[in-house]
Amino acid sequence: MSSQKEKLVTIDEFYKIKESTDKILEFIDGVIYMSPSPSTKHQRISGRLYAKLFNFLEGRECEAFSAPYDVQLHREDIKEDKVVIPDISVICDKSGIEDNKYIGIPTFIIEILSPSNQSNDLVVKLNLYMKYGVKEYWIINPMINTVQTYSLNNDGLYDQIDVVKNSGTISSKIFNGFAVDIGELFRE
Repeated sequence: MSSQKEKLVTIDEFYKIKESTDKILEFIDGVIYMSPSPSTKHQRISGRLYAKLFNFLEGRECEAFSAPYDVQLHREDIKEDKVVIPDISVICDKSGIEDNKYIGIPTFIIEILSPSNQSNDLVVKLNLYMKYGVKEYWIINPMINTVQTYSLNNDGLYDQIDVVKNSGTISSKIFNGFAVDIGELFRE
């Protein structure tokens, strides 16, 4: 993920810029970031996870959304909203769903790393999602076939729940019964 501009912009300026391009843009702390095009492996993983989540959530209160779908992170007690495009987000409070974005806090977010966005997803977004109160965050690393899972504790901090590499099963802490076979997730 690369910074498009060095000059800090407001969220209103960000949305004006976003309207004039078809690029995938995110807005964090006044900086506009452009997301890279995903790899084939990234798309396979994303598709498998989205399909599994979509089917798991069918008939339940929550709904899964896949990228590109803007999530405007918003909390009343935090001054400025951020705009991110998670690879997959699960939204349970549907009151913030609009025609072209969601305003609020997703319950569950999955990010799939690319070589150019690793530090952003591993550090910046991890801290951002924790600060805003995303209850569960999974980081998928297709370069080394690992899944890291984090869950928000009672103090509002992330506990690392699990790290699974190459094979085994990873389970959601907040969605009882949602589990993913790692070997199947990373198969070619």
